[in-house]
Amino acid sequence: MTKRIVLILLLFAAVAAGVWMGLRLAQGGWQAQQKEQEDPAVTAETSTDTWDQAVEKVKADRGEPAGTGARVETPPELKHYEERHWFLATQVAEVAEHRIRTCQDYMDLAAMIEAGEMVTVPAFTNSYILFGIGERANDDAFSRYTDDRNIELYDESQLAAAYREIEDKRSKLRNDIASLKTQSTKLSKRERTKQRELQKQIAALESDLRSNEEEKAKLDEVYGDAETRQRMFRDYASLQLLAQNFAGRSFDLNNSYDRQALKMTMLSSLRPQALKVMEEVASAYHRQFGRRLPVSSLVRPEQYQRSLRRVNRNAILIDTPPHSTGLAFDIDYRYMSGPEQSFVMGELARLKREGRIEVIRERNANYHVFAFLNAARPSDDLIAASLEEARGPQQQAHHAPAKKATVKKATVNRRKATKKTTKSRQSRATTRNTRRRR
Repeated sequence: MTKRIVLILLLFAAVAAGVWMGLRLAQGGWQAQQKEQEDPAVTAETSTDTWDQAVEKVKADRGEPAGTGARVETPPELKHYEERHWFLATQVAEVAEHRIRTCQDYMDLAAMIEAGEMVTVPAFTNSYILFGIGERANDDAFSRYTDDRNIELYDESQLAAAYREIEDKRSKLRNDIASLKTQSTKLSKRERTKQRELQKQIAALESDLRSNEEEKAKLDEVYGDAETRQRMFRDYASLQLLAQNFAGRSFDLNNSYDRQALKMTMLSSLRPQALKVMEEVASAYHRQFGRRLPVSSLVRPEQYQRSLRRVNRNAILIDTPPHSTGLAFDIDYRYMSGPEQSFVMGELARLKREGRIEVIRERNANYHVFAFLNAARPSDDLIAASLEEARGPQQQAHHAPAKKATVKKATVNRRKATKKTTKSRQSRATTRNTRRRR
């Protein structure tokens, strides 16, 4: 009987110990989970904000001067080098050293996304928000960008429809021109006003006809070759497959709204190395100020870069523009207070000292950041060898702000010279008049 009681007590003690250990382990796991959830760097997106609400928080009044109006001291790491092209040459050197693939058009970008070289970035997370990405993307049909020209992508039926449309338009233009010429021959010599008006209309239609013929010639040049035609068909089929399920959404390439939305989604992409840097800066900024870091530019194919250049003079035009690599991104500081800007610049300066990025504070309220592929800066010798390409056809550095001062100085000098010449001429004229009087 005594032995039975002892066994029952031992069994009870073992069960109690097991329950106690289970509770301790559960509590430890819960505490670890709570700690992970409290860390902003590893927190999943739990905010109930919409993107519009998140934008309003970015723009919220700080109660003090913001953007370019804030008084801040730019660290030397974010200023131009004495050789102003060195900044861009550093990025060109990185591309050359690692033979980094760049994207000419949306088709190249699509291929890089499919290959995993680029990753699509969410519209916003707890620590950052994409702010103005792809706002210049149009709803035009997708095209290949070669030799500074856009060649539209078609499947077989669409190509046949494009040729029919060109032919119908050409036929109508010819008929309209012939009709106007017939009307012109019936006018009398006295009806000169009507004659001139008809000639203007004929000239305008003939200009449209030339454009129509050029459009057909461009199609013939690309789609007239059997091999090239099949390659273009394959490109279109590949894009159509991607559009059916991209970033969790389906896009209709025949719908103009969907085409624009797809382009904007594709432009919300970045190489993993650059995304890592962006997330690091964004997490630090969020921990410090409780705000999302506004990111205004990610990857930009050269095709998009060219169109952007019309409205943004900072969109550089060289053989290897940094944003076409997917390693560059821009941080928008328009709405940041002075302390916010100083903090972000301090983080970027630190990353540059560590040799992980190249960076500059731009005058149009952006920090341009370029992440090195292996977190290591290229050698000075390679950078020096890249200077010629960095100067580009326009012979100016990326985002260089010194041109206005130079132009202004030249303008002042020309005005002084003009005044001096005018005074000299007036003096000579006065002398001649005096002599004549004598």
